[in-house]
Amino acid sequence: MADETNISGVALVLTLARYFKRWSLWSKDIIFLVPGDSTIGPQAWVDAYHNGHNEEEVESLKIKSGALQGAVAIDYPAGPWGHRYDKLHVVYDGVNGQLPNLDLFNTAIQIAQGQMGIDCVIQRMFDYDDTYKSRLTTMLRGMLSQGLGHATGPHSSFIPYHVDAITLSTIGDGWHDEMTLGRTVESLFRSLNNLLEHLHQSFFFYLLLQGKRFVSIGTYLPSAMLIAVNFSITAMALWVKSGKAIEEGKIGGTKPEPKTKPTATEDKSTTNTNASTEPATTLIHTGPSLSIIPTSTLAITERPLLIPLLLVLASHTLGLIPLYYFNTWDTDNLIGIFYTAANITTLLPIGLAFVNYYALESPLSAQALTLIQCFSLLGLGLGLAALATLNFSLSVIVGVLSAPLSFVRRTKSTPVTMAQLVVLAVLNPVMVAQWSSRLLGGDLGEIMRLAAVGWSVWGLWTQVVVWVVWFPAWVVGAGIVAGGLFE
Repeated sequence: MADETNISGVALVLTLARYFKRWSLWSKDIIFLVPGDSTIGPQAWVDAYHNGHNEEEVESLKIKSGALQGAVAIDYPAGPWGHRYDKLHVVYDGVNGQLPNLDLFNTAIQIAQGQMGIDCVIQRMFDYDDTYKSRLTTMLRGMLSQGLGHATGPHSSFIPYHVDAITLSTIGDGWHDEMTLGRTVESLFRSLNNLLEHLHQSFFFYLLLQGKRFVSIGTYLPSAMLIAVNFSITAMALWVKSGKAIEEGKIGGTKPEPKTKPTATEDKSTTNTNASTEPATTLIHTGPSLSIIPTSTLAITERPLLIPLLLVLASHTLGLIPLYYFNTWDTDNLIGIFYTAANITTLLPIGLAFVNYYALESPLSAQALTLIQCFSLLGLGLGLAALATLNFSLSVIVGVLSAPLSFVRRTKSTPVTMAQLVVLAVLNPVMVAQWSSRLLGGDLGEIMRLAAVGWSVWGLWTQVVVWVVWFPAWVVGAGIVAGGLFE
């Protein structure tokens, strides 16, 4: 594949086509694709090849071959005769965090670096020096790219169809020329041609540190699961707490019965006992031992589940509104919608708390608020645990940014409440998008445009995770904390 606007890339593809045509050893068909756009063009073609396209927008293919085994994209700079390059940048990230087969990546590295003597780099680490810092930076860049789930090249459109694909991009100014690149591609095609079985390595369960070092799933997956389990454990603790009847003023408690005035016939000692503020106790025999436990800690209250469940479902439904507008609105108005959403979502928790305490005739009880937070954290934990098996990086990123939701609580202390609200305001999904784009040096408007294009063209579900999983949990946590301002 090559972009039709790239004269050098097209010339290289035509030369390879004439060279391959002279050979009779090919056991598989070779298809050369020259799209008009390097990312949307291959997506339209591969959709049409697998009959997954909209016939009103994309024309159907008249000629097809068998199942696609692999794809190799070539990114060669524009120019009448190309240029000499120094290194090969191997791009492998797919859509929605899917990665190509590790065998294909290793084959490309071995051919280019081992046979042709071309240095290979990944994740735009052009000055890689094989230090701990460089390996860590490469892994973090790979996790960020995988978490965003966007298309990084022409190869990204093939991976969702289980077609292993990579992009070879020439960088630098060295002594290698188009002849070396052509020999690399030809050797890679012969490797694919000689396959006796389909590539057998894990499809996308790896994190690369460099061209010849990777982290396997058994090493990195437990970290994402531990982050997800954190929310589930907190949800279970809140569930137990909501069912205990404790002293007045605490969750699940009921007001104690008023003490009646003792009659004259009552003994003085009885009066003193009734006047005592010590809680009643219960004797529990556990084998040979005897335990004295306050009765209030053993009492269980009924949990009203309907209202908390409906409110949690309403918070998830609320996330569909920004999900729709950010992906369907005009590009020129995306920035305006973003700042409007930032203002609304920042003030939303305080508004919800105000409505609960001042607009409703009977505000939600402390037990109901605890159950709401319990169900919200349980859904967040289960969602991130399932996501970790599909897109590890996105699960870790959302889990780390959502970690404070496990620790924030409603309190009557105004300074503590304000401190919690400040932390949650910084970790608002909309604000995270803003300060992270500035931190990484990206253009917020362009990022939003690419996200909308990705939603329409590649079916990105990164936005679904943000608005339907992360955002509802943040609204619930911030709304419960904001309730401390009105008590």
